[in-house]
Amino acid sequence: MPAKGIHSTSASGFDVAVVGGGVIGLSAAWRARSRGLSVVVFDRGELGAATTRVAAGMLAPSSEADAQERALLALGLESARMWPAFADELRDVGGVDVGLRTEGTLAVARDGDEKSALERELDLFDRLGLRARRLLPSAARTLEPALAPSIRMAVEFPDDHSVDPRALTDALVAACERAGVELRPHTEVTSLDALDAAQVVIAAGPWSAGLAPLPVRPVKGQTIRLRGAPMLERTLRYETGYLVPRADGRLIVGATMEERGFDTAMTAHAVHELLRDAAELVPGILECEVEELVAGLRPGTPDNAPLIGRLDDRIVVATGHHRNGILLAPVTARLVASELAGESDDHAFSPHRFQTRAAL
Repeated sequence: MPAKGIHSTSASGFDVAVVGGGVIGLSAAWRARSRGLSVVVFDRGELGAATTRVAAGMLAPSSEADAQERALLALGLESARMWPAFADELRDVGGVDVGLRTEGTLAVARDGDEKSALERELDLFDRLGLRARRLLPSAARTLEPALAPSIRMAVEFPDDHSVDPRALTDALVAACERAGVELRPHTEVTSLDALDAAQVVIAAGPWSAGLAPLPVRPVKGQTIRLRGAPMLERTLRYETGYLVPRADGRLIVGATMEERGFDTAMTAHAVHELLRDAAELVPGILECEVEELVAGLRPGTPDNAPLIGRLDDRIVVATGHHRNGILLAPVTARLVASELAGESDDHAFSPHRFQTRAAL
């Protein structure tokens, strides 16, 4: 028998074994179970304790739109539309509120250069048909009184929201348990050959490349969690970072983008720059308590878009979501569950797409 707290990697008798217990793996497992499949989830540590735990939780397809990434924008908008029902269902099933905030997002310019850049982006948003409204500094401060009087311009994105990834993990764990998904934290899978389930889902984030030949790399992000009196209603975005408020007054300040391999050390330089830039826009954060300094690893791909779909007859992939794992959880779960059930949806995020390009 396995020692207490240690689980076997045997998946005999299960229709599906999911490797990775973050938001993507748990969401896929929950939806696969709703299709009548028996499911077991393995994670190398605590469920949701790696990439998901560090995520800020922005649901921001509009304010992060890129004209060169139309397919990713379309996927993000589709998933954003799914989020209210996804959150409601999780609350109804598991009794956990995921902290969905629908007040919107403000993008803010601090100087003339940032104002010019934001104006160009506003034109792009209009061409893409996204809801975005230019605000004078005074109007932005009316919406968010904690903003510094020195801001030069703001753009409001009413459709870009946020959620608390840690509450989301709790909700997904409760929903999976209620549905009959078997959860095995602290059970590292080092080879898919050790899993004897009929099908396997690779949802191991930046560790996915160790399980199959997938072009996934770790992208380091350092963040700061502050605690104090509530001072923002909306997510605040600016050229070098963001501030994401929680209902209880906590603020997430993030995040760096570093190609450092699997290094998760916090650095004084990053903490200094994150706080300096955030305080320039919201001076009141300097009165907050520093609750946590935490660095994590995003799963990046060559085009920083996800890998979703069937790798071979047995393996389905759900990884490489980079900065959009929380946003894309509902739509990824739907696509993976459909694939596992023998239904294939056409989309642009096949795990084979880089092989196809190389052959051209």
